[in-house]
Amino acid sequence: MKRRDGQGQESEAARAAPRKTGPRQRGLENYLTHHLRALFASLGQLVRTPLATLMIAAVIGIALALPAGFHALLASVQTVAAGWEGDMAQISLFLKPTIKEDQAAALAKRLRGMREVTAVRYISPQQALAEFELSSGLRDALAYLNENPLPAVLVVRPAEQYSTPSAARDLLHRLEAMTEVDSAQLDLAWLERLHAMVGLAVRGVWLLAGVLAVGVLLVVGNTIRLGIQNRREEIVVIKLLGATDGFIRRPFVYGGMWYGLFGGVIALLVVNGLLLSLAGPAQQLAALYHSGFRLELLGGLACVIVLGAGAALGWLGAWLAVSRHLRDVEPV
Repeated sequence: MKRRDGQGQESEAARAAPRKTGPRQRGLENYLTHHLRALFASLGQLVRTPLATLMIAAVIGIALALPAGFHALLASVQTVAAGWEGDMAQISLFLKPTIKEDQAAALAKRLRGMREVTAVRYISPQQALAEFELSSGLRDALAYLNENPLPAVLVVRPAEQYSTPSAARDLLHRLEAMTEVDSAQLDLAWLERLHAMVGLAVRGVWLLAGVLAVGVLLVVGNTIRLGIQNRREEIVVIKLLGATDGFIRRPFVYGGMWYGLFGGVIALLVVNGLLLSLAGPAQQLAALYHSGFRLELLGGLACVIVLGAGAALGWLGAWLAVSRHLRDVEPV
């Protein structure tokens, strides 16, 4: 029994003893600890100078808000344009004069069976003449005609996935090649112009974002450069004690990341605040033109992208500035 008790006490003591960790695990823990300390130390340093931090973050926020705001406007326009495509992409098939009404009905039935077509409407020559009389106001002049010159028409509405300008144009060529069709017409010129303008605006937003991103890098880099100059003596002492450039670089890099992140938050507040203030008047204006246009706020993914872009630009700007100016600070 005593031997068993001794063995039990030894096993309990062995379990209570701290586990030994390898050098690789201890090195990883120290590495993470140093990064966390630098992360929160840089945040504390920015909090101790709130006015200067707010001014720098506001400059970054305005730079990020411009492309983000234009992106939100273009996203709203593209949403409305996508709805217009389904409603306005109609193909008019003008049938040959020799086509009888039963042949036109058979063609319409065949077209309704196509997966590219969602609806087909038949307009007889008599209906077409009556609509032309109402729209033109030439009833008296048309009464002198010996025969109806207008052909029968099939109005084809493409399915949603075939209602874009390129897909609708391809469908137009296929329908125009049918033997019963004399000619076909697709009135999407204005929608193609809208797509071209939106595409140009999207590219302009990307170019603007690139230029402003360079501006953010310069702002953060200049701020970090001033911080290095102000702490020059401290950096010299730390280098004399054996600190590496990576150890010295971390607080500055994380400080730049915090600047960018705060700037992203300000950009989101500015953009969504402006969109909310303009949403009511924009909806009233759209209602006068019987349009469903409405300003959409930045979604969750867009917000994450703005915050991530701000933090990444701040980090990159700080890293470039520290790598450039830290070499100039050497012990004498």
